[in-house]
Amino acid sequence: MKDNVTAPAIEVEDLSIHYGTVSAVSGVSFSVNQGEQLTLLGPSGCGKTSTLRAVAGLERPSGGAIRIGGRTMYDGAKRINVPTEQRGLSMVFQSYAIWPHMTVFDNVAYGLRVRNEGAAGLKEKVHHALDLVKMGAFASRNASLLSGGQQQRVALARACAFSPSVLLFDEPLSNLDAKLRAEMRIELRELQRRLKVTSLYVTHDLEEALAMSDRIAVMRSGNIEQSGTPNEIYNFPRTAFVADFIGSANLINGRLMPERSVDGRIAVEVDGGNILLGVSHGRSPGPQPTLSLRTVHLRLSAEPPAVPENVWPVRVKRSVFLGDLTQVHVEWSGRELVIRQTTAAPRGEGEKAYLSIDPRHCVLLEAD
Repeated sequence: MKDNVTAPAIEVEDLSIHYGTVSAVSGVSFSVNQGEQLTLLGPSGCGKTSTLRAVAGLERPSGGAIRIGGRTMYDGAKRINVPTEQRGLSMVFQSYAIWPHMTVFDNVAYGLRVRNEGAAGLKEKVHHALDLVKMGAFASRNASLLSGGQQQRVALARACAFSPSVLLFDEPLSNLDAKLRAEMRIELRELQRRLKVTSLYVTHDLEEALAMSDRIAVMRSGNIEQSGTPNEIYNFPRTAFVADFIGSANLINGRLMPERSVDGRIAVEVDGGNILLGVSHGRSPGPQPTLSLRTVHLRLSAEPPAVPENVWPVRVKRSVFLGDLTQVHVEWSGRELVIRQTTAAPRGEGEKAYLSIDPRHCVLLEAD
């Protein structure tokens, strides 16, 4: 029997979910430690929300096991399926689910009343929860008069009011405008750390996942493609899918040069004759390896940089001004590469330049 003190707060083991003949989740396994935030990240239809709803008890899996705090909530083999209200968790939805005919206080108090909380304790917990999300002054306001951001704070206060062991978030910021979404990312992350509550978060937004997560699990077609810290996922993607989905990357394949691929380094000859040097990151290259080059790690300069490796003359095809960044497309070795750089002087079409990249930022990918 597992020790509840040392067991992860959430354990999902070989989880599968089917809708008729369609497999939405296929043998997914992960764990979330006490006080940690794990984000399930991926495109629409990858199975992330179905996984979250299964943990919440809102979706009945087809197989596998789910444990919260060491206690089995679902086990397909043993026919265990604990109801949602007995799992000791709370969920914040994309739609907020705020009752417009109630005051802010009554919205937050709803879950406590369902749990038969006494009047004194209820009042204290509601005001504490509202203060946590900076909504204490709005307790008596009708919820229909709140902005989208205020409604999201009320939904969060309601979720925190009864001190759940686990908080589940289903794309809670997707209905907010870009500026408010960026502000709420910071507030949500600070609140999660302050409360030390375990969180499972679902989003398709890369910036959201990178900014808010202790760890990220990237999902694709019902499976976890890669999991790790935001730094690991971003800088050392395992597959072409992860490299392309997690930020903007150029994927370069070519012929392995074994004589120059030693001590963790890898050398690839691409069509056109250029030699690209990178790092293997402990992975074994095949005869036709693929390297990931983040667009922000590539550099353009008017003069040859004083570095000995990965420097080539190129010609600019076009520049696109994006505000904080300029996206430059260049011709390189018979293909087009994309560079994103912070520069005040955009380069014109046909202009010659020198392209360079540190080999540490050219990462070998595993074969699909």
